[in-house]
Amino acid sequence: MTKSKFVIEKLSKLFEQWLVSYKDLSEELLNILKNKRDEVVFKMKLASKDEIDVLSRRVENLEKIINKTKKKQSKKTIKAKKL
Repeated sequence: MTKSKFVIEKLSKLFEQWLVSYKDLSEELLNILKNKRDEVVFKMKLASKDEIDVLSRRVENLEKIINKTKKKQSKKTIKAKKL
């Protein structure tokens, strides 16, 4: 009984160490891939999500201003008098 318990403990420790090393390896791999992705994005000079959000808000505001000015211009038209 003690020998089987000893073997089981050793196997459990080995399995635990393997899981820890697997997690570390997977985290390191993900970090490397994220860094490579960031390098590629930086080289392509793409805008970040924050910049895209700001630009889309600016475009929406400009569209609202354009629509308001079009409405004002259509209201200001005066019909010509007939002679």
